[in-house]
Amino acid sequence: MVDRVLGVLGGMGPLASAQFMLRLTLLAPALRDQDHVPAVLWSDPRVPDRTAARLAGGEDPLPVLLRGIRGLEAAGCGAIAIPCNTAHGWFAPMQAATDLPILHIVDAAAAELRRLGVTSGRIGVMGTAATLAMGLYQERLGALGYDCILPPPAEMEALVTPAIGLVKANRLAESYPPAAEAAGNLIARGAAAVVLGCTELPLAVAAGPALPFPVADTIDALARAAIGWAMA
Repeated sequence: MVDRVLGVLGGMGPLASAQFMLRLTLLAPALRDQDHVPAVLWSDPRVPDRTAARLAGGEDPLPVLLRGIRGLEAAGCGAIAIPCNTAHGWFAPMQAATDLPILHIVDAAAAELRRLGVTSGRIGVMGTAATLAMGLYQERLGALGYDCILPPPAEMEALVTPAIGLVKANRLAESYPPAAEAAGNLIARGAAAVVLGCTELPLAVAAGPALPFPVADTIDALARAAIGWAMA
């Protein structure tokens, strides 16, 4: 029986959080209910837009994020997973505000790359404009020997950002072509794998044919990290 309770700080967006809960269940090495990870999902879509906060002077999401952390603490959780990449731009103040460990999604993505057999070299990273501007992946993965290449601004505007927005609008079938095209372009530029560094993007690429190259799904990566924590 698994006794450690995972807190999930979600709602960013709601569909990505629901997919995280699904993958947390499907990836668990469970034979019965009691073998699964006990989890509390705090799904609050009222968190102010993270990209607007970082790039356009929008409302600071930190107070709402901390309110969610307080709720997960009160629920008796032992660690927190945040299935939103851009929210990790506030990782340091969130971690400073709680004694609970927060599982870092970029560290989980690095473990997923290793699981895929990609241990160094050039990789593509897709994500929100804010995630890429903050260098969340470039800094942490660079320290591990990866060389991150990003979609150029024109492709961010024409492909990546629209794909993310279409998932948030529940238009999954429409989100696949731009997401797949942007990922394929990164491979054509020499990437050995592509990190889907926004939790809407795994939903986009799952809405069509499987991509013919290694893809690090950050929802799955974080779910695997959470299962590892719970079963340690």
